[in-house]
Amino acid sequence: MRLLVRDRILGIGDDYWIEDDRGTKVFLVDGKAMRLRDTFELKDAEGRVLIDIRRKMFALRDTMVIERGGEPLATVRRKRLSLLRNHYRVSLADGGTELDVSGRILDREFAVEYDGELLAVISRRMLSLRDTYGVDIVRDDADPALLIAVAVCVIHLAEKEREG
Repeated sequence: MRLLVRDRILGIGDDYWIEDDRGTKVFLVDGKAMRLRDTFELKDAEGRVLIDIRRKMFALRDTMVIERGGEPLATVRRKRLSLLRNHYRVSLADGGTELDVSGRILDREFAVEYDGELLAVISRRMLSLRDTYGVDIVRDDADPALLIAVAVCVIHLAEKEREG
């Protein structure tokens, strides 16, 4: 499955659509402005909230929390020892599953893996549209909403780190 994401141009609080390769709107990332902490909602095309994403307030390292239906789904944070590339760890709420996200996050060139197996590739390389990147979900059994939420989190954390 291939999804196309147009980068936010005006920063936090903006909403943006994620489309499939036919141009059909699939997901809406709804940035919640005027909140104490960074908050997003991932909605389907009908406006139903699929996933809530928020920045954890009190954490030693910047952390984003992903919830589905009010229940924790995953926690995203930067790995401590990653010198050359951006590297993030996604800990799923089941307690044992971890996803690795690595690459050039700010350039929108990175991958999401589980136990060494590729789940999704995020890239601008094959697109001629400006300020757009593709999310190629490699595995058929992968959760597209979760992978989009992970991409939103790591990009947001990398941008916050660059600002700081």
